[in-house]
Amino acid sequence: MNPNLERILSEASRLAQGAMQKALASASQHADSGGEHPLHRLAAGAKTTASPMNNPAFQNSMAEATRLMQTGNLQAATAAIQAALGGAAMPASAADDLNVIDVEAHEVGRAAPAQKPSEPTVKPGPAGQFISGSHTEGTAGSREYKLYIPPASFTEPLPLVVMLHGCTQNPDDFAAGTQMNEAALTRGFYVLYPSQTQHANSSRCWNWFKHNHQKRGRGEPALLAGMTRDIMKRYNIDPQRVYVAGLSAGGAMAAILGDAYPDLFAAVGVHSGLATGSATNVQTALSVMQTGAPPSARTTASPPTIVFHGDQDATVNPVNGEQVLAASAGAHKPETNRAKSANGRQYTQRTYQDASGRVVAEHWAVHGAGHAWSGGSSRGSYTDGTGPDASVEMLRFFLNNTLPARH
Repeated sequence: MNPNLERILSEASRLAQGAMQKALASASQHADSGGEHPLHRLAAGAKTTASPMNNPAFQNSMAEATRLMQTGNLQAATAAIQAALGGAAMPASAADDLNVIDVEAHEVGRAAPAQKPSEPTVKPGPAGQFISGSHTEGTAGSREYKLYIPPASFTEPLPLVVMLHGCTQNPDDFAAGTQMNEAALTRGFYVLYPSQTQHANSSRCWNWFKHNHQKRGRGEPALLAGMTRDIMKRYNIDPQRVYVAGLSAGGAMAAILGDAYPDLFAAVGVHSGLATGSATNVQTALSVMQTGAPPSARTTASPPTIVFHGDQDATVNPVNGEQVLAASAGAHKPETNRAKSANGRQYTQRTYQDASGRVVAEHWAVHGAGHAWSGGSSRGSYTDGTGPDASVEMLRFFLNNTLPARH
């Protein structure tokens, strides 16, 4: 076996007990009185007092990693080691080796306007449909998804909204809580719900906090962008009106996608999430979730972005929502509106316009709300039905923003 690979495997085994338990303990310190929230579980899956070294599942994963390394399949071996560790952090030297991508995609025309795809290959039925599918994107891997298809009565090219669930959630749960399919039925747009796997993250979090999942052409951003493009090719999607939104870890990944693919996504919605690049490993993720990230040195602007965040969120500090907004709002001064939702929840809405008067960013601080989708349905998890309807407001914001057409 290659000595470097042997060192990685040995290091992973040594860290399995100490590092994983340390990550779990660190996450537990941040749990609020209401119980464990999903992002607190990004370091590992369900808590256990048993030693992982004696766990048959751990032993099987490490044995499989050994076999895969011997055959030279580094990507699969990495996945097996990460599954065995349950998401626990490794030291920088070993982690860097595990996160190496030996072939990175190179994409052309980053800032090119939207281009009309070829004729769709799937025709909608007379009624709305909620179907299952899967997508594979080269070395980035595969993910399943659910897709809401509006009724065939909508004949023109329609918008697409990509919805990224939070930790422990799944597409059905997220669709029920946000009620985005109900909006799509009446207003006419497609909704794509990618599904994170426990193999990729033991708590089904999108890996927003790992450096190899934060850039264009690699990791989960490449996979999710590829999935989006595949749906655009097969259905009657308007390429100028493609949007992405998410909750918590999904919100953080939505911010990454907007920054990495401004030629694909016309606007971004981040609910209770974090800014692109705010963390690069589990330890910094747990820190910024509680205190926010250091000031960013980035100079490029994000796509138009709407942010929702409860000001009593004990899982992701509300300052993170402000940091998401900063890249879109720039130095523009906001117009402020303080109001109350139909169900009595007070909120403050700040709207930012550019020099031409176009709204480029909105921030909704939902007063008294925690880590939950504002205005959501109790049929889904992590929702607060008393707040202003985040789904309705995000759609309004989205549909006011389009990409330039390519001629």
